Amino acid sequence: MGEDSPRVGGFSAGLAVLLNGEDSNKKSPKTRLLSCCDDLGQQSVERTLEYVFGLPNRSLNSLTGPVDCKFIRSVIKNDFLKYNVKLSDSYGERDGICFNSKTGNGHDVIGLEETSICGDIKVIKSPFLIESSAMFSSARASACVWKGKWMYEVMLETSGIQQLGWATLSCPFTDHKGVGDANDSYAYDGRRVSKWNKDAETYGQSWVVGDIIGCCIDLNRDEIIFYRNGNSLGVAFQGIRKMGPGFGYYPAVSLSQGERCELNFGARPFKYPIEGYLPLQAPPSKSYLVTQLLQCWSRLLDMHSVERAEHSLVQKLRRVKRFVSLEEIFHPASYAICEELFSILEADVGITEYMVWGPLLSFMFEVFGLHAPHDYPSLDKVVEVLLQFQGSHVLFEHILNALSCGCKIASLILTECPYSGSYSHLALACHLLRREELMMLWWKSPDFEFLFEGFLSQKTPNKQDLDSMIPTVWWPGSCEDASYEGNMMLTTTALSESISKIEEKHRDLCRLVIQFIPPTNPPQLPGAVFRTFLQSLLLKNRGAERNIPPPGVSSNSVLVSIYTVVLHFLSEGFALGDICGWLKSCKADVGFLHRGGEQSFPVHLFLKNDPHRADISRLGGSYGHLSKLHPTIDHEMEMIQWDEGCMDSEETRVTHSTREKPCCCSSYDSDFTRNFKVPAKYLAKGSRGHCSSIPERPAHVAAECSDGSLNDEITDKPSSSDQSEPEYGYRQVHHMKSVPKDTNMSTATLREEELLDALLWLYHVGLAPNFKQASYYMTHQAQSISLLEETDKQIRERAYSEQLKHLKETRNEYREEVIDCVRHCAW
Repeated sequence: MGEDSPRVGGFSAGLAVLLNGEDSNKKSPKTRLLSCCDDLGQQSVERTLEYVFGLPNRSLNSLTGPVDCKFIRSVIKNDFLKYNVKLSDSYGERDGICFNSKTGNGHDVIGLEETSICGDIKVIKSPFLIESSAMFSSARASACVWKGKWMYEVMLETSGIQQLGWATLSCPFTDHKGVGDANDSYAYDGRRVSKWNKDAETYGQSWVVGDIIGCCIDLNRDEIIFYRNGNSLGVAFQGIRKMGPGFGYYPAVSLSQGERCELNFGARPFKYPIEGYLPLQAPPSKSYLVTQLLQCWSRLLDMHSVERAEHSLVQKLRRVKRFVSLEEIFHPASYAICEELFSILEADVGITEYMVWGPLLSFMFEVFGLHAPHDYPSLDKVVEVLLQFQGSHVLFEHILNALSCGCKIASLILTECPYSGSYSHLALACHLLRREELMMLWWKSPDFEFLFEGFLSQKTPNKQDLDSMIPTVWWPGSCEDASYEGNMMLTTTALSESISKIEEKHRDLCRLVIQFIPPTNPPQLPGAVFRTFLQSLLLKNRGAERNIPPPGVSSNSVLVSIYTVVLHFLSEGFALGDICGWLKSCKADVGFLHRGGEQSFPVHLFLKNDPHRADISRLGGSYGHLSKLHPTIDHEMEMIQWDEGCMDSEETRVTHSTREKPCCCSSYDSDFTRNFKVPAKYLAKGSRGHCSSIPERPAHVAAECSDGSLNDEITDKPSSSDQSEPEYGYRQVHHMKSVPKDTNMSTATLREEELLDALLWLYHVGLAPNFKQASYYMTHQAQSISLLEETDKQIRERAYSEQLKHLKETRNEYREEVIDCVRHCAW
């Protein structure tokens, strides 16, 4: 019978659940019979509340008054806390650690020891996002350990030379020596894939931006181990020297110039906690209590969702007046839970960050869902209740911080596609920021631009990540299993779908920022905030194209993400009508790049001597050289106008919604298949495969061209890419003229012409280096395939055993190189 009954929360209806207060081998060994509320609508209000708050069956007496917030608070104070307050967190024996500082509440707090800093280390963002402004900077933390098993985490904001690990007070820090350069000093450097203890040895994996490095020390076994994103890199050091109380090992880091990382000693929950290792900073003792409170709220939300789905049945059962409506319980219970939550946080403000990054964020993801379809109504109810409290803004500031950080460190996992990577964090952030109150809170934050860049970040995989993301590899002429081709196609398609989902959320977020109008005087137009962010991004990344970029530049993934967003807006339009009604009066939201009729462009955008563009080379030389040859003062106020004739026809217009796709979004799958079928062309064309979708001229445009037109001259010339010119397409520009620029246009308006100008700069700084890297891998792949084929030929021709053995070893090396290149090219 139990199998036939409905199930809520995983329990069978009609059964009580025999549970311990916590783990059976820890905490309270006393078992108790918990109330179960599976038959929704068929339980009294007492039994329902017992289920929601995890209380023993029939522990609540019959009600004599209304079910209001005051009554629910009494249940929490008198019953819930009685069964949960003693089940406080136990983090094991914390003997063996010494702290140099405490807070006003008596908590042991770990920071950087100011007197230990050598070089110039700046705190970019509290608490411990640091950057080196000197050529080489080092610092120790303000706590040391001499026995037990301890760890801390480092989140990489950059992926250059950093030495992370442990050091004693006897290890000197200088302009050239840091962590790992002395006897009792041990470090890991993922840029050079080495471990350091006076001398360097090969160790670990190469690291990338967004990696979480776990630095673990086991003083029971006298060894040090490093972890990358929760995966062990193996024992790095054994037999390290034992220390005594107060003379132990300190967490320590050394950074080269411009390198950034964020240290977490335990002030936030670890992203990848390692079993058996304790955080240097103990988690708040109320963590378990807050988690249980939020679990009560989660059960209440689950029951409320089920009641909505079974509304008619519930109403029938309530006619006998024995059962209470969950709608009547939901609001007072939710409010009472939040009251208790905020009272805990207000009693010790130092624990707020930990509680939000840990229990509260996990609860919100549980309610919202990690993938579509998301439970928007339930999340809205949670947000509405939280916003009624005075301290809610602090909570949501931490939530936005945590979501932005989550985008930086989220990896694409093949088995989770298409809702993998940063998708869930972006989806939750976008839904929260649809509320004007929360968008205002974000905009007023001093970290607005920093968090915006975090949301636009995407984690780049290293070699080991690509191995797991693309497990099977195939290339033309390979001797691999025939099924590998299909498997690789399925894999790349799944990964592409995940990236498309993430890019869609990037666009949603940017649309929300574009439509947001801040309460400033004088009032601003929609798009002003996004325009300001874009200008700041360009200025921040001055010199990013240099071989050694200056400190503080943005991650490449941020530049690529904003490039794809702007390109989509210019190609397809902003599509803001469904969000805020802006531009709703437009006949059609046709993208700037696909608009026909009379067009114009301000010349001065390309002629400005902006600081972030001055170093970029142009056709003909540097800006300074060109400005001397071609003075631009007389033309700064001019607008060039022309007729874009070939874009007038609906049949020939190329957009994302038409059969022919624009070059910015050509189908990867079709290109991938076609290129593999013709490997010679694939290798010759390089990265040109995304420029093949612009159609031929329409007939009415062709008729306007003279017999001796430029197009005829081009058609007679051979193509350098083994492709006919009509595939590149033709756009007729006629009736060109110059007119004075409209001086009445607000300088704060988001203009599509400026977006195009920014797009070209983003391509130069963000995408061009990636294309160079892709070109390298494609060239190296072609060379490795040739060497592999030549080796296979020699193996078939040689019969001598010694030589054959050597050839087979060489072949394996070439094969691994080919596989590595194919994975990088596919990515």
